[in-house]
Formats: sequence, structure tokens, C-alpha cells
Amino acid sequence: MDNEIVDNFVVLPEIESMSKNEPLLPQKGATAAEIGDWIRNQIRSRRLVPGQRLVEVDIIRKTGGSRFKVREALQRLEGEGLVTIEEFRGASVRSASMEEVRQIYRARAALEGLCAADFTRKANKEQREELFGIAGEMERCVEMGTPESFGLLNARWHAMIMECSGNLVIRDLVQRLDTPVHHLVFETFYQSDHLKSAAADHSVIVEAIRANDPHAAEAAMRAHVENGLEFLRNLDSAFHFDTQSL
Repeated sequence: MDNEIVDNFVVLPEIESMSKNEPLLPQKGATAAEIGDWIRNQIRSRRLVPGQRLVEVDIIRKTGGSRFKVREALQRLEGEGLVTIEEFRGASVRSASMEEVRQIYRARAALEGLCAADFTRKANKEQREELFGIAGEMERCVEMGTPESFGLLNARWHAMIMECSGNLVIRDLVQRLDTPVHHLVFETFYQSDHLKSAAADHSVIVEAIRANDPHAAEAAMRAHVENGLEFLRNLDSAFHFDTQSL
């Protein structure tokens, strides 16, 4: 069966398209929370994509959970906005419109901006040096052309700012905002031009933190998140153009 295009995302027919080498849950009798975490991680790692069907029997086989626990996990994920459950059709990974993406990024910009300001006020010397070191590693990833490593370091860098700012509630909110499927399936999200732009943004944030200027750090972080949204808007426009010309 050919892949479909739904809401600007490639849709695979079912969960069987996932790699056979993907990690499984280590034991039988998985809880609903464990199954939910597993599915969430499949979405984050692009093994499950927007529009893809979530077949209960396949999830049971891969996680060792019962049908009841799998359904409970899917219902929880529906509450998070990650999964859509339709009568007679079952569950699938939820797609997000560009308008929803815009709202998500606006919220992230505000929340992460606050965290950057509080990190500047509260972080100790060791935490600052670790953050600066991660930023340096990301710059080397740009030079070496290793986008996957950049992506991992980028997630670590943002998480550290939120955790060391002391805003753990905000951290949890941002994690929920960042999980939905708005950009994870775009392989070009970490293309070279965007890596350079993101690394440059990080440098501005780092310099504001070095200068102990929380207001500048907040403004720089807001601009950084908004730049990511602008990139996605351009990518979405390009995708529309390409698909219409086929």
C-alpha cells in the first residue's frame, strides 16, 4: 500500500512498519503508565508518525501489556493530545495543524523564556559551566555535520535550563507541549542551515547568562523558540508547494 499524505505528514499504514530492532519493554505485565511511556517514546523517536494506526494486538505483543492496560494507556495519551481514538476505527497518532503548532510554540517561547531568566538568576557555577559546555558540543556538531547528536544535545540543553531554573512545573508543561507530533517527523528539521541558526541562537542566550542579564536571556530564548516556529512555517509552505506540483 502506498503511504498517504495527511495534514502535511507521511502516514504509514500501521504499527508493523516500525523497525524490528526498536526497544521493547523489559518485562511482561507492563502497567498502563509504562505502555504510555513506550508509545510516547516511539512518537518522539519518529518510529510512530502522525496518522499512523495504533493496533492494540501489536502493542500488546511489543510491550507485554494486557488489552485492558493498552486501552487505558491509549486513553491517557488521548488526554495528552497525542492520540486520537475514533469509534470503529480505533486509535492513531494525532496530527497537528500549523495553527496548533503556532500556539504550541508561542506557549513554549513564553515558558522557556521565563526559565532562561530564572536560570540566569539561580544557577550555580557548575551548572553554568555544564550548560556552556553542552552549547560548545552543539557547535562542534554543526561543524562535523552530525544532526542526530545535535538533536540529543539540544534536548539536554533545554531540559537543563528548565530544571536548574527551579521551574519543574514549567518543565513538565513544556515536555507535554514538545511531545506532540508537530515537527518530529520532519527529517529536515535538523538540516545544516537550521543547525547553524539554532547554534547562533544558543550563543546569544549563553552570552546573556554569562553577563548575568536575566531579561536578555529571556528575550533571547523567546526569539530562539520563535525562530524554530518560523523554520517550520517555511518548511510547511515548501511541503505544500511540492505536493501540489506532483
